Amino acid sequence: MRINFTKMQGLGNDFIVINGLDNSFNENLINIPKLANRHTGIGFDQLLLVESSSRSNIDFKYRIFNSDGHEVQQCGNGARCFALYVFEKKLTNKRKLNVETLNGDIKLIINNASSVSVNMGEPEFAPSKIPANFDSQDRKYIVNGVEVGVLSMGNPHAVIISDDIANLQIDEIAQNIQNSGYFPEGVNVGFMQINSDSNISLRVFERGVGETQACGTGACAAVVFGVENNLLDNKVCVSLLGGDLDINYEKGSEVLMTGPAAFVFEGSVKV
Repeated sequence: MRINFTKMQGLGNDFIVINGLDNSFNENLINIPKLANRHTGIGFDQLLLVESSSRSNIDFKYRIFNSDGHEVQQCGNGARCFALYVFEKKLTNKRKLNVETLNGDIKLIINNASSVSVNMGEPEFAPSKIPANFDSQDRKYIVNGVEVGVLSMGNPHAVIISDDIANLQIDEIAQNIQNSGYFPEGVNVGFMQINSDSNISLRVFERGVGETQACGTGACAAVVFGVENNLLDNKVCVSLLGGDLDINYEKGSEVLMTGPAAFVFEGSVKV
């Protein structure tokens, strides 16, 4: 059979989006790692699936599969692409959407043809909810000799502060954290350089993917960690390899992320 897809990207974090409203998509029949291969397949960081929801107050259901084929709870850059996709494809005429994800509901606001805001909800710090194998909740943890901030933004994140992330060899450090045994469902590892109280630079090594051009939930996690430790203002521009995201967060509140999304091309593939 053939499936139609739309290639999209948000700050270089790239996706294929598939319309599954007719329930024709079956992830068990599709080799996602093969499709994700950048040399012999389409090439993407995540596959995003549009589905209908059985709940009357929800507009769509949003599912995310990493390039290794595993389904994950949340993807901030993907959420922006998802919103623009359903609007431009005329699956809805709403600019404010309530969307169901594996981790809970999120609110999407389509500002214009290239900018979407996502209410990412409140961060989770309790180890059992992240999940992370720590005996008690703390502001920082030591994992294999590295000081990290740990929280969930719908998926688990470990944040490391560094003075010079451009020249840092992050792969080994990130894999050391990921393989530490503290994170039963894996963890995304962010490397944050604080440039000022309203600007940070960030690189993210994602579980099941590796380093990506941008990570929306990673940007949110880094800002939350900085605000909670009184290192950052409530409004922060996060500079990632693929571009900038604006993150708003006040202690005890929800996180609002604003950034671009773009169409790349349309295609179909035999599976």
